[in-house]
Amino acid sequence: MSKNFYVTTPIYYVNGDPHVGSAYTTIAADVLARYKKTMGYDVFFLTGSDEHGQKVEEKAIEMGYTPQEWTDKMSVRFKEMWEKLNIDNNDFIRTTEDRHKKAVQKIIQKVYDNGDIYKGSYEGKYCVSCETFVPENQIVGENGCPDCGKELGVVKEESYFFKMSKYQDMLLKHIDENPEFILPKSRRNEVISFIKQGLMDLSISRNTFDWGIPLKIDEEHITYVWFDALTNYLTAVGYENNEDMFSKFWKDGEIVHLLGKDILRFHAIIWPCMLLAAGEKLPEKIVAHGWWTVAGEKMSKSKGNVVDPIAEIEKYGVDAFRYFLLSEVHFGSDGDYNTTAMINRVNANLSNDLGNLLNRTLGMYSKYFGSVVEAGEGHEIYDDEIKVLWEETLAEVDKYMSTVEFSKALEAIWKFVSRMNKYIDETMPWALAKTDEGKPRLAVVLKNLVEALNKIAVMVYPYIPESASKMWEQLGIDGDIKTAKVEDIKAWDILKAGHKLGEATPIFPRLEKPVEKVTLEINKDLVIENPIEITDFEKIEMKVVEILEAELVEGSKRLIKFKVETGSGIRQIVSGIAKTYKKPEELVGKKVMAVLNLNSVELQGEISQGMLLTTVEKKRTKLIFIDEAVKVASKIK
Repeated sequence: MSKNFYVTTPIYYVNGDPHVGSAYTTIAADVLARYKKTMGYDVFFLTGSDEHGQKVEEKAIEMGYTPQEWTDKMSVRFKEMWEKLNIDNNDFIRTTEDRHKKAVQKIIQKVYDNGDIYKGSYEGKYCVSCETFVPENQIVGENGCPDCGKELGVVKEESYFFKMSKYQDMLLKHIDENPEFILPKSRRNEVISFIKQGLMDLSISRNTFDWGIPLKIDEEHITYVWFDALTNYLTAVGYENNEDMFSKFWKDGEIVHLLGKDILRFHAIIWPCMLLAAGEKLPEKIVAHGWWTVAGEKMSKSKGNVVDPIAEIEKYGVDAFRYFLLSEVHFGSDGDYNTTAMINRVNANLSNDLGNLLNRTLGMYSKYFGSVVEAGEGHEIYDDEIKVLWEETLAEVDKYMSTVEFSKALEAIWKFVSRMNKYIDETMPWALAKTDEGKPRLAVVLKNLVEALNKIAVMVYPYIPESASKMWEQLGIDGDIKTAKVEDIKAWDILKAGHKLGEATPIFPRLEKPVEKVTLEINKDLVIENPIEITDFEKIEMKVVEILEAELVEGSKRLIKFKVETGSGIRQIVSGIAKTYKKPEELVGKKVMAVLNLNSVELQGEISQGMLLTTVEKKRTKLIFIDEAVKVASKIK
């Protein structure tokens, strides 16, 4: 198979600002493009704006602009959004560009010369919102559009038509012979069912307004929607003027279109029929994702529940936002945008699992080997298990990325992350460090951990590029992770003895829900600030943890550094109770109470990922011990 890869988003309509739906598609395309680059592909990634049509003309006039002024203004908003979302696209196509006008006129002329375009007249139902003519057999209810549900108008006018009905059987045959042409499979079945109802010839021109690309075959008509909008995918890779580029990415490349389910029919029926008529290759995959809702309701400005991507990344960070969208739901299913779900997922996966693994590993390297990789010696079955799982992870991720199942690919990566956290528990580096005999084996264990973190950084890079780059920096790896290749991190023993590691600083701070300040007036003279309701108390995540390690923080007489088992991984917590506990090691094995949903902080050079609950009596601070029969991770209420 060719190592050229071409991925596209739809071109976004310029009558409104970009929203979470358009952000979702574009982030997904960015992740796929970055992943293919790590797999050694030459990648071209396209997005852009759809700028012609009756709705655009009407909106521009309503807002006091010419159509060109309006589209110039609105296309910039999309470009600015993609920059904030760290989208690394190769091109941004605008349908008002000269290169696109020439490409549209070329494909229409070719299809016309083949005898597949004819002049006729149209009288029937029309949806202004979708800019599509609706056959009688597709009308929903009394007079509704099958796609948006809005009331249809009646149009009677002269038009040029594309003989789409001619390609019905050819398209069905192609879908049957290429099971992954339309994904997910549930959408494929919908398209097949629709085609079998019978395809109608398609109106491709209008002559009642002039904001569009003139037909060369009749300049009293402008190109109507689909031969304009869909042709953008050809324009950007040189259809009109760059044969070498067109051969590379279209004729010889793997082509994947990503889009929302509401425009699947146009892409999976009209577009392939156009390509068949023009004698061009069909894309390998057309992938439709679901919609994002809020509290189960479709987003709308009137309901005030539209999610603004810019506001979200300002609150939570761009990588957290990208990670949540791609991990929360299977690509193809609908998803509900929920702040609590965002915070819980990011905290559990990024802060606790990955962040904890990175911080613990670099912290132990700093303490035991001065942050320098040593080779060591010794072997246990755990070493073989993690290496076998790594091979399985590579295969699983590639399988799921080939079918554009982002959440499943992430699940495979996180299975490996979790296994490496378990590897620490199994090998007990802190115990190996206590004796000279254990030091060679300790070196092997820690080296395996940094080797795994290097691999994980490359695998998560497509999803969270900024964070992955910081991981590489802390691992002391030179170069830009953007150029990393999976082939280069397949094997073990990549980081040689003598490699200098960086310092551990929190990359994935825990997210917290904003808490409003409450002021309660008791009387004129007494004001109590921040009394809390029971609902506020419930926001605190308190659990039983078990102390695995306890030692003084180097250079401190007050701070003790604990390693505790939380039930979902091991965390480091620093507590200022050394004056009470002169021999911290005697606390190992004790079960205590901890608050776990606090932001990570740095105390005298050590990361603290929570707080141990204590009592204070006569200036003595004591831990609250829990009965041995109580299980670790039990909730405290």
